[in-house]
Amino acid sequence: MSQLTVESHGRTMPQLQPPAEDSFHHGKSGKSELVSSRYAVKIGDIDVMIISDGVLPLPNEMLGYNADPAHLADWVSDMFLPTDTFDWPLNAVVVHSGDQIILLDAGLGMDPDLHLPRAGQLLKRLDAADIDLGSVTDIVLTHLHMDHIGGLVVPGVKEKLRPDLKIHVAAAEVRFWQAPDFSHVHMPEGFPDALRATAKKFLADYGDHLTLFDDMKEIAPGVTARRTGGHTPGHCVIRVASGADALTFAGDAVFAVGFEQPEWFNGFEHDPEEAVRVRVELLKELASTGELLVATHLPFPSLGRVAVTADAFRWVPVFWDY
Repeated sequence: MSQLTVESHGRTMPQLQPPAEDSFHHGKSGKSELVSSRYAVKIGDIDVMIISDGVLPLPNEMLGYNADPAHLADWVSDMFLPTDTFDWPLNAVVVHSGDQIILLDAGLGMDPDLHLPRAGQLLKRLDAADIDLGSVTDIVLTHLHMDHIGGLVVPGVKEKLRPDLKIHVAAAEVRFWQAPDFSHVHMPEGFPDALRATAKKFLADYGDHLTLFDDMKEIAPGVTARRTGGHTPGHCVIRVASGADALTFAGDAVFAVGFEQPEWFNGFEHDPEEAVRVRVELLKELASTGELLVATHLPFPSLGRVAVTADAFRWVPVFWDY
């Protein structure tokens, strides 16, 4: 991969700190769930909690529909994944900076008639963590695909949110969904219609709450949204930085296969060639700084760093810190 050149020598590595116990309530016992669905980490003075919205079963070809099928099958086999369909993780993030509590993406919400019963868990898991929807001051949306906004259009949710809630989204994203182009995607049947319908309802329900930005927006002290485009025209990433520590929530800019095969097209990318460029540049940036990465569809808690081995990127999950 000739385009991969990363200078990472001599950098100061930000240190993963123990989970933040004070900023977020300890939450309910969660005895009905057998596995952890949230993970807290401290970024300098900012508290971050990663929360699983469940999993989304999708065909393996969605990971790289422009790839040689044999190469894709080899990657799937090497990762010990099912040969046809596997469960994509879904992650959202809550950030507590100063007096602001910020939700980064809002999960799938109700199943949009696509038979996805294990997704859409965010609302009950926020409740299990004692994070009241009414305490959320800001929401930042990486983009308007239904697995990032669906939780907001669940009946009764809007009434629980603050009347002065600000929802930050790139202006280019709102423009795109007024007449979305699906000519370059490679989605399973039913998904384009569901995506259109969810985005239309979201914009109708929350138009008065939208705070639009062009390329960059400071949401709170140390919390900045930056439009990348690619996956969708207004796709953005959110960087959380405090002191020597930093974490980037990459939304759908990076998928599990994208470290070893960043040039494979994901089926949900509306501009796959631009998405490749964005992915490579972001991975190079993160490999250079050594800061933390979280992404929507990386295995929960999706917290790790990007390294470079020979001419390929490599995902380095953090060791869980209790």
